[in-house]
Amino acid sequence: MYGYELRQETQKHFGWKPPTVTSYLVLYSLLRGGYVTMAWKEQRGKPARKYYKITKKGEELLQEAIKYFKDTYTKLSV
Repeated sequence: MYGYELRQETQKHFGWKPPTVTSYLVLYSLLRGGYVTMAWKEQRGKPARKYYKITKKGEELLQEAIKYFKDTYTKLSV
């Protein structure tokens, strides 16, 4: 998924579109931490795009975050 596509998907699923700069700052941080990888993909007649893919380490972090939010939701719902 490339950065712009990530912003669109966030808006579609959560009703909020993060600012462009915020999206890329988060992606760069995730990349430096080894949570995502990045690859350039050429496009016919268009500039190349950076595509990001979650790593195993990123999947593990995602699962921890999901658990954290579920636990928090449960505590707030009581």
